[in-house]
Amino acid sequence: MLLADGAQAWLDDALHIADPVVGDVPARTRGFRVRLDLIGAKPPVWRRLEFPGDLTLDRVHVAIQAAMGWSDSHLHRFRTGGDPRSPYFVTPFDIEEGEDGVLEDTVRLDQLLSGPGDRLWYDYDFGDGWHHVLQVESVLDEPPAEVRCTAGRMACPPEDCGGMWGYAELAAWVRAGCDPTSVPSPFDDVEDVRDWLPLEWHPDRFDVAETTAAIAAAMVAPVPVPDELAALRTRLERRGDRALTHLLERAATHPVVEIDESAAARLLEPYLELLDVIGDGVHLTAAGYLPPAVVEQLAARTGITGWWIGSANREDLTRPLARLRASARALGLIGVRKGRVTPTALARRSRHEPVALWRHIVSRLPIGRIDFERQAGWAALAVVASGAPAEEWNREIRAVLLGLGWRVADRPSFAAIAVDSPTLEVLEFLAGRARSGRLTGLHPAVAATARAAISL
Repeated sequence: MLLADGAQAWLDDALHIADPVVGDVPARTRGFRVRLDLIGAKPPVWRRLEFPGDLTLDRVHVAIQAAMGWSDSHLHRFRTGGDPRSPYFVTPFDIEEGEDGVLEDTVRLDQLLSGPGDRLWYDYDFGDGWHHVLQVESVLDEPPAEVRCTAGRMACPPEDCGGMWGYAELAAWVRAGCDPTSVPSPFDDVEDVRDWLPLEWHPDRFDVAETTAAIAAAMVAPVPVPDELAALRTRLERRGDRALTHLLERAATHPVVEIDESAAARLLEPYLELLDVIGDGVHLTAAGYLPPAVVEQLAARTGITGWWIGSANREDLTRPLARLRASARALGLIGVRKGRVTPTALARRSRHEPVALWRHIVSRLPIGRIDFERQAGWAALAVVASGAPAEEWNREIRAVLLGLGWRVADRPSFAAIAVDSPTLEVLEFLAGRARSGRLTGLHPAVAATARAAISL
């Protein structure tokens, strides 16, 4: 037993990785000119960067991602030695997974680097295994006001290309002129490769001005959003998934679209038609549905009759109309009491003031009480606010939900599951789904509505 205990202690000691050594904060902040190399790349892939010394490692990570051209869609790690088992700094994701250690966002660059030759290692994507090293070339007496790139060489490898071996094969194929007879695996043909590669990607291309601009854009403070949405963004970022972050950044770059009375009336048309048809109130059938005559009238006025298969005179058999009523109720536009559906006080008050009604709807988004509905609602708002075309909404919402960990039992592919989101249904009604049945293209006013819902 003593031998076993001793062996276990020896094994624990051998596997233990010490915390990295962190120096004191210098009395004076200086800057560093460093060379960032992608280890193992031939020809070398590198960037020359200038950093303020007081930048914390979590922000250095953001700058490295932008400087190299990575998409920050995988996990990363800073370590203080060239050996993969060297002491390293933990990320918030590591803490969530139960690890202890020194958090990267508590350590400044100048607590680890002090003079020429000092080095810091950075790993990205533990699957493909991209290893980098930052080496100090010189110390700057005056720290730069912002991170900048002054030189570099070669394009960043494509994400998820299979590591250095896959990158080398792709780079050689592109340099040779993209010969259709020697398409690298696992691609089927030239078009398959071109669709997958970043637009106009060439391994020998590098532009210092573009890189500096990319760094500046990445280092901007996160787009301010409501706390619930910000928590989802943080949760994904800790997992190395910046899909939601990128959506919110794209939403913030769109020009402001003013919603006036005319624009609001067009957006709210199906809800206004519903309010008109029910008037002061309508008695529901014994089964709890709108009467057939009311259904038929509402289906005709909203445009559903023009594309719906069937007579569109029974609410239980006309799903779009049933969903419109459920949506209006969730938005607080109508209510049901004692078998009678009536407009709410808010709807009566704002019925002829479309902008006021629009603002009310914005204030109610996202719709939902359970976690999935709330998260799917925020995802829908972010996707639509980003300006994505309607045919891409479901796919991009699924990607966010997949990153958040949602799955459906007994289904082989999450991507095949329809997004069941009452918030998305509202946005689709605003985009004119009642009249067309299927949405395509851009919808600037609907995107403006989504941006209004996610803005503080």
